[in-house]
Amino acid sequence: MIMLADRVTDARPDQETIGGIDITVRRNAFGRQVDSFESDLIVAGIGADPLHAVFIRAPWVESAGPEVEVLASVVSEVGAGTIVAVRQGPLLATSFHPELTGDLRIHRMFVEIVRHSR
Repeated sequence: MIMLADRVTDARPDQETIGGIDITVRRNAFGRQVDSFESDLIVAGIGADPLHAVFIRAPWVESAGPEVEVLASVVSEVGAGTIVAVRQGPLLATSFHPELTGDLRIHRMFVEIVRHSR
């Protein structure tokens, strides 16, 4: 998410990004490594069942431009209401680690985005 963000808060002065998604993100917004947590999310576009998400030194989205589709926000006590998954055109970004669970729905969404962007 940090690498695809157009703007990063709390970054080192020499932090470079690829950009492409009209968002401002805050690095380590949920806290340091010891503040890692897990939460169930409802993610637009992958079905009604919650997605179990693992957050490790995770950023969150502080603002999103009009072309950005917000896919998920945290609903638990920790960071309630903060945006944690977005899409803009063919770019998809999450502040959690979908590779750390057995749920492949985010990966399938990514594959479908790639297929349709040809």
